[in-house]
Amino acid sequence: MTTYFSDKSFKFLRALARHNEKPWFEDHRKDYEAYVRQPFLRLIGDLQPDVAAVSPHFRADTRTVGGSLFRIHRDARFSNDKSPYKTWQGARLFHERRRETAAPSFYVHLQPGGSFVGAGLWHPESDTQRKVRQFIVDNPESWKAAAHASKLRKKFEFETSEMLVRPPRGFDPQFEFIDDLKHRNWVFWRTLDDDAMTGPKLRQTIAADLVALGPFVDYLCASLDLEF
Repeated sequence: MTTYFSDKSFKFLRALARHNEKPWFEDHRKDYEAYVRQPFLRLIGDLQPDVAAVSPHFRADTRTVGGSLFRIHRDARFSNDKSPYKTWQGARLFHERRRETAAPSFYVHLQPGGSFVGAGLWHPESDTQRKVRQFIVDNPESWKAAAHASKLRKKFEFETSEMLVRPPRGFDPQFEFIDDLKHRNWVFWRTLDDDAMTGPKLRQTIAADLVALGPFVDYLCASLDLEF
């Protein structure tokens, strides 16, 4: 079994949170490469067979530009927080058609005390939200199987931030899953503690989570006319 991250990975990210400035980062870029970026890229590469086993239409892409790994640099143009760097590292295991249309993805997040794995649609456009809601209304039984399975709910949390206060306009308030229609994001996730992230079974743990999240992602793909 292979380990990817170590205590030094978390040490770097904690230090970055305290010294979130370009001169410090440049002085410690070697630590970022050795303990965060390169290990994450190795993990992404090793996860590709596991992703393909869940769906041949999803990718764990090790390209340094346009691949799965998000940049450590923040886009602070429209934020009051002008810190140049994220204090975490994340990777999206994406659908092959993501550049053509809205698509769900799997996601792995590395952060001291805040690591997690998840999947779904995050901040979709309003048109995408309408498609998902209408598909749930038209296919409630398969939604129940995909998003309300006891095994899924016992292991993962259904993201409930940014929900509508009232049922979306045009949908029956008495619909069985009306609360699910209030979501703006459709995401299941679970935390991974620091020991899991630095342990020798990380890839196997994430691979099992991808399998468990597969039916939910499959449903979201169907709602958006995407292959799974």
